[in-house]
Amino acid sequence: MTAPQFPYISGFALDAGESIGALLAQGAPTPALAHLRIDEQGFAWLPQDDFVQHFAADVDPIEANVMYAVQQPLPAAALEEVMGTPAWKNDVPTWYAVAQNDEVIPPDVERLFAKRIGATTSELVSGHVGMISHPDEVAGLIETAAQSVT
Repeated sequence: MTAPQFPYISGFALDAGESIGALLAQGAPTPALAHLRIDEQGFAWLPQDDFVQHFAADVDPIEANVMYAVQQPLPAAALEEVMGTPAWKNDVPTWYAVAQNDEVIPPDVERLFAKRIGATTSELVSGHVGMISHPDEVAGLIETAAQSVT
């Protein structure tokens, strides 16, 4: 039996040849990414206000500030990495949780990703980090995905 692909939780579902940077360049920056800063070492950081108010918008502000304080930078070069053949192209069962209030990836774009990859889709009334603000719902999605292929 084919193992499921881990569910996408408000994430980029890239196709072969795509990069996150190229997709982001197709539209205006979202509120969470509008002030993304690249430091002298080539790492991308979100400013505190954007992190707390947009990236982790529906997380308790104290917890969101802790998340901000311990965030690990993303090498900016990762934004230009091109996707090889994604697992979903190989008829791997896939799930996608759309975050209805996401300010990183527009929810309509998430819905397009989910449709394109043929995912079983659910919607969370959450921001980008639904796994933090709605852990029980996300855990339920993961459990459903795992149980559906056993």
